[in-house]
Amino acid sequence: MPEVWHPYFLSPNGPVSVTDSVMLNGVTATAVAAGLCTPEDAKCAATVSNMGHRLHVRNLEVKTLCSQVTILQRLLKESKKKVGEVKEENKRLKALVDSYADDLVIRSTEQSKTTNKLQKQYEKLLAEVKELTSRSIPK
Repeated sequence: MPEVWHPYFLSPNGPVSVTDSVMLNGVTATAVAAGLCTPEDAKCAATVSNMGHRLHVRNLEVKTLCSQVTILQRLLKESKKKVGEVKEENKRLKALVDSYADDLVIRSTEQSKTTNKLQKQYEKLLAEVKELTSRSIPK
């Protein structure tokens, strides 16, 4: 009587149960695919197993990249928040500098007016001194 072949599904995590999904788990899919092969299909089973292993590794890489993307998205959000805070601080500082500049312009204008006024008074006094010195004082 010939030996009857029946598949035995064993994954690295143990036997495959009826609640496992070949659609959601690459390891389960590999175990089921390998178990469906007859002993004569050993080469095919090895190929399928290798492909399943590569898919499992690729799936882990994708999960790792997704985690990295999540971290980078959080860092980007924090950076954008910080940039917003710095821009607000720059606006406040610009307003302060503009205020100081306006104050300096006003003071400079006032000082120019005062300087002009003093220059005129000086010239007037100088003219008076010349006039007084040009008059001869009788001895």
